[in-house]
Amino acid sequence: LIIAGSDSSGGAGIQADIKTVTSLGSYAMTAITAVTVQNTIGVKSVVPINAKKIANQITFTSKDIKPDIIKIGMLHSSQVIKSVANALKKFKSIKIVLDPVMIAKGGSRLINYSAIKTLKDKLIKNAYLLTPNIPEAEVLTGVKIKNLKDMIQAGNILLDFGVKNVLLKGGHMQSKFLIDLLINNKEVKIFKNKRIITKNTHGTGCTLSSAIATFLSCGKPLKKSCELGIKYVNQSI
Repeated sequence: LIIAGSDSSGGAGIQADIKTVTSLGSYAMTAITAVTVQNTIGVKSVVPINAKKIANQITFTSKDIKPDIIKIGMLHSSQVIKSVANALKKFKSIKIVLDPVMIAKGGSRLINYSAIKTLKDKLIKNAYLLTPNIPEAEVLTGVKIKNLKDMIQAGNILLDFGVKNVLLKGGHMQSKFLIDLLINNKEVKIFKNKRIITKNTHGTGCTLSSAIATFLSCGKPLKKSCELGIKYVNQSI
């Protein structure tokens, strides 16, 4: 079950999620949180869906088709976050992959400050995996991330919020090799890949979190799911 916003350009958001899940051989249901007017360069506008209607999409769909995993993307307001958190109380045993979508690649803010606080209080602590990029991790932790040491520090602060695992994505660091960091209370695992020089990276975050969620839903362990998800995104690029 994917709870996220729609992207009119088809490259990110719910469209990227459905394409990813389908191409990896799984089945996607959706609860749409917002309709955006955007392309690969930027977001022109965001039309929010009523918070109660989002919750109804989640509960009504899941009454019929039981989700194996839940992936959450763009949630644009405190009200929506609270509504989603309440609707998910019925799914205690189902793992949640939370991609804290806050800043579009072009720099547009997709969430306000009070919503970030609600996200920390209501959702992050219940997530199995949090997948922030560097700007999102900086907003959540207040840590300026310039290197691997900073990534580990930010990862540990995020774990203190109550989330079980954090995959901190290193794509925003200016380096020849990209480092993605999987961290939990037991270990730190580093995924290192060569940077691909391309403009076509719109929607990579949505694609990655959906790919990982799909592998997890098939029963693969977390480390393997992250490794395969990263590989899938690299091949897609």
